[in-house]
Amino acid sequence: MSKALFASEPLKERHGIDMDFFALLTLIGGLALFLYGMKTMGDALSKLAGGRLEQILEHMTNHPIKAVALGAVVTAVIQSSSATTVMVVGFVNSGIMKLSQAVGVIMGANIGTTITSWVLSLTGIEGGNFFLRMLKPSSFTPVLAAVGAVFLIFLKNNKKNDIGTILLGFAVLMFGMETMSDSVKPLADVPEFTKLFTVFENPILGMVVGAVLTAVLQSSSASVGILQAICATGAVSIGAAIPIILGQNIGTCFTALLSGVGAGRNARRASLVHLYFNLIGTISFMIIFYTMNYFLHFDFLKNAAGSASIALIHSLFNISATLLLLPLARFIEKLTYIALPVTKEETESEEAGSESASLDERFLERPAFAVAQCKSALCEMAKLVEEAMALSVQSAEKYHKEDIERIIEIEDIVDGKEDELDSYLTKLGSKQLSEKDSKLVNKFGKCITELERISDYLKSIAYALQKMNKKKKKFSKKASSEQALIFHAAYEIVEDAVSCLVHEDKEMADRIDPLAEVIASLKVKIRKNHNRRLEMGKCSIESGMALTDIVNSLERIARHCSNIAKEEIAVGTDRYALHRYARLTKENSEFYREQLMLYQDKYSLL
Repeated sequence: MSKALFASEPLKERHGIDMDFFALLTLIGGLALFLYGMKTMGDALSKLAGGRLEQILEHMTNHPIKAVALGAVVTAVIQSSSATTVMVVGFVNSGIMKLSQAVGVIMGANIGTTITSWVLSLTGIEGGNFFLRMLKPSSFTPVLAAVGAVFLIFLKNNKKNDIGTILLGFAVLMFGMETMSDSVKPLADVPEFTKLFTVFENPILGMVVGAVLTAVLQSSSASVGILQAICATGAVSIGAAIPIILGQNIGTCFTALLSGVGAGRNARRASLVHLYFNLIGTISFMIIFYTMNYFLHFDFLKNAAGSASIALIHSLFNISATLLLLPLARFIEKLTYIALPVTKEETESEEAGSESASLDERFLERPAFAVAQCKSALCEMAKLVEEAMALSVQSAEKYHKEDIERIIEIEDIVDGKEDELDSYLTKLGSKQLSEKDSKLVNKFGKCITELERISDYLKSIAYALQKMNKKKKKFSKKASSEQALIFHAAYEIVEDAVSCLVHEDKEMADRIDPLAEVIASLKVKIRKNHNRRLEMGKCSIESGMALTDIVNSLERIARHCSNIAKEEIAVGTDRYALHRYARLTKENSEFYREQLMLYQDKYSLL
């Protein structure tokens, strides 16, 4: 009998150890599901938004209050203040956004991230009422998961698939939260665990723990969610929760600081704005709050913190910090310039002006927005080609050395842009893209090649004109008028190609092929006329060769413009349908015949 009693204690102790071990496994599994659900939902929300939120953020940040509101909305949608801040660092690094505009957005991002904690607080709802029970995630998430699975598996629409991923991501997130809460509830009976959280009532220690946890997870929403789950034990007092939450706001700066590494000085200043805002806000809050507590002795600090009280503290801190520091935005901006003074290189670069914003690799984390940035870079490239074409027409009429030099300079810039865009599109192509974005990436890849080839031919024309001027050679009056005609036709087709590319104008794209056909016909006629003049001795061989080179280049430019138009049409159809469409258009289209006749009349040789 005594033996049995003696043996029962180790068995009980071993059983307790087993229970603690399996509870820890459940906690780790719940955390993994929670983090996965948060990332899946955030990525799907961003994909569904299709870069529109980020584009709004890019263009509508001139007013500080508007910037704060937009920062809050974007963060609430993509569920990550770190992602918003990293995006802002990318904007500043690319020159899209000024540092003064970034301050308000970063402050707003801190408010937007509190939405997640309010959603997670739903797990703490208690009550037997049917409607209250339906508000509890364990009641409604199975329905959302079922709907999400149907959308994802059975529907073949990309937008509905994204909605399905959002619903499933949210269900996994809430299930992970519930799992974490359930796994830590037994710890309420462990004295060592409850004593642990009395240590965190020390403001400095609690703040350090919150900062480290958030820096490791790289998400304040995730660390706040873990704190809310632990609150299910009842072991965390409000006094212990407050410094941990304040530390979590400092820890979230780690992601932005990492993002600033290797970026330009202005981007690093943007990441410092995030750090200064949270540091100054936290220090101010602690001084004011604990000074008041010293005199007033807040009794509520001893109360157990719940999910809702954590969400409330998180929101109150971020909103009050924004209200306090928004009027001091200029001061925070100056602090960043004290830490990172303006260099001589920065001043020279600003005075010279940048040709374009670089394609920042941070944008690749939001593929839909990265696609929009690629389009902006492509449009800049197209505008440069259009400028070079206009200068070519000008130089053909009246030679200007500066215009020729600018055409050659543009060709070098376009070459650089082609390499940059091509490399960026290759990286972007490896990301998960919607069907529409995938087609756009394919179009951009082909169009940058076409634009680069046009700039090559314009450079060739510039060299031909330069050579003619150097040798003081001139075209005959008849040759000059023919050259002017084909130059103006080529300028119109380049202008139309750029317009259809920039504005995604398919109606304009339909007009390009008939004009390309007219330019090809013009080339043939001009060469025949030149051969006739050559036989009659009215034209020198050297000037004739220059004219041939020029009209050949202009005809090839027209061909590349036609390819750009086809790529624009291809975005809305498949490749096979496009080739069939092109063949049938020429054979049967009344519109094509009308346009052809119109251009033949406009550019007819007398």
